[in-house]
Amino acid sequence: MNAIDFADVQAAAARIAGVAHRTPVITSGRLDAELGVQLHFKCENLQRMGAFKFRGAYNRLTQLSPDERRAGVVAFSSGNHAQAVALAARLLDIPATIVMPTDAPQIKLAATKGYGATVVPYDRRTQDRAAIAADLAEREGRTVVAPFDDPAIMAGQGTAALELMQEVADLDAVVAPLGGGGLLSGTAVAAHGMRPETKVFGAEPAAGNDGKRSFDSGEIVTIDVPETLADGAQTTALGELTFPIIRERVEDIVLVDDDALAAGMRSLAHTCKLVVEPTGALPYAAARTLAPTMPGARVGVILSGGNVDLARFAALISG
Repeated sequence: MNAIDFADVQAAAARIAGVAHRTPVITSGRLDAELGVQLHFKCENLQRMGAFKFRGAYNRLTQLSPDERRAGVVAFSSGNHAQAVALAARLLDIPATIVMPTDAPQIKLAATKGYGATVVPYDRRTQDRAAIAADLAEREGRTVVAPFDDPAIMAGQGTAALELMQEVADLDAVVAPLGGGGLLSGTAVAAHGMRPETKVFGAEPAAGNDGKRSFDSGEIVTIDVPETLADGAQTTALGELTFPIIRERVEDIVLVDDDALAAGMRSLAHTCKLVVEPTGALPYAAARTLAPTMPGARVGVILSGGNVDLARFAALISG
């Protein structure tokens, strides 16, 4: 039995309604003509705190007991989950501590602190962030809010695809980025709950291909921390809960190299006037690869976030 089903995504949508933004879905005739498909961009770069992660974090925190809320939460993240938990905790008056890597983007670190969370730094190449969080939780009586391998997180993330398909019901395919699998697993459950024949694809950095290798082999593959522009997808393995859903419900995982990722960011900026972070551009870059295999298809693309330093963004899109 899978960790979540369509009813869980629907319940999450009800919990976050009126708090999370119902982000717009936009199209581009120019890109459609260029690629030969009809693209529908779900703009989670315009979500609260700048990424889809707010959906899962708020859904998770609303389900804490009164005692758990008083004790507070601890999370670990390279950036967007950190900000999401920090903001959701502030809105719900819950103390939050976030374990973040020392090389996290400064814009994400500053935002996490700005939302009122306490940040504990760690070295992602020599220290275990989950172990640090577990130790803090045990010593301080806090609840750990995992970044992806949690049913409430997965269901919350699936609400982005739910909204997309409520607006564009007859999508032939949906593409979502893949790091630990929270968004992709939630997307697959939501998309198939709305339209079983819709194909769901994951988009993963070529340098961090643990998801693709796991998908192909049928067992979770663990890799070293990958070197990629997509900092939000620098995970080393899929989750125990996310993997079975991805293996069962996802059509394939498309690998995207950093050059294609930067080109996707450049295209979205120049044509759609959208600021999308590298990880957020993964599914668009993957959709460009998939387009020749599905001419005329209606394709949903979840642009997962827009939290990128503007100087770095300018450098990437000017290349």
